[in-house]
Amino acid sequence: MTTTKPNMHAVAINPAAWPRQTYFYYFTKIAPSGFSLTVNMDITATLAWTKAHHVKFNAVYLYLVSRLLTTHPEMRIGYLNDQLVTFDVLHPSYTILHADRTMANLWTTYDTDFETFYQHYLADQAEFSALPGPMPKTPQTPNLVNIGCLPGVHFSSYTPLPFKPLDSFFPIFQAGQFKKDADKTIMPLSITVNHATIDGDHLSRFFNELQSCWEQPNTILSLTI
Repeated sequence: MTTTKPNMHAVAINPAAWPRQTYFYYFTKIAPSGFSLTVNMDITATLAWTKAHHVKFNAVYLYLVSRLLTTHPEMRIGYLNDQLVTFDVLHPSYTILHADRTMANLWTTYDTDFETFYQHYLADQAEFSALPGPMPKTPQTPNLVNIGCLPGVHFSSYTPLPFKPLDSFFPIFQAGQFKKDADKTIMPLSITVNHATIDGDHLSRFFNELQSCWEQPNTILSLTI
């Protein structure tokens, strides 16, 4: 396990000065709603990079999404001690399968440097992946974002259904099984958001920017190992 303390810093939101306040009120008090969008992502270049460098694709997926989230403050809004805040970063929480096919949630401390993040990821896998139970790594930080994957199925739509009031407004990510399309490798990616903090324009820009990330692994990812 990494001994690096995760960044949990957050800045309080002042409702009186927050440009989003009227929309936040509307979509939390008058018409609470959210939406989910699934887009086929071309991961050809990044998948080839992971194979050439013998790097686990899931770690790259977690890193790229977490990295892009640092440029989207609307996706990092949550509560901290009942205060609405914007976190500096979100740390990825993800699912693993035990040998008996039961699942567990792990999380890894995000770092701007991919190599550092990758070592954190490998250390967490080594220490916690064989431990039983749904949440083997504790304590959890308040700024974890769900970045999941269903590698056994290629889907066209995915929408999680929470059964309790949400205490954050972080997006929920779910990737699907890869599929070959001519000379490309396609991965479906679903993002589910709360309309109180995120609009369709925000989500559209995120998808487009993430696609750009998939296309330039040599620029974004660095390795010396």
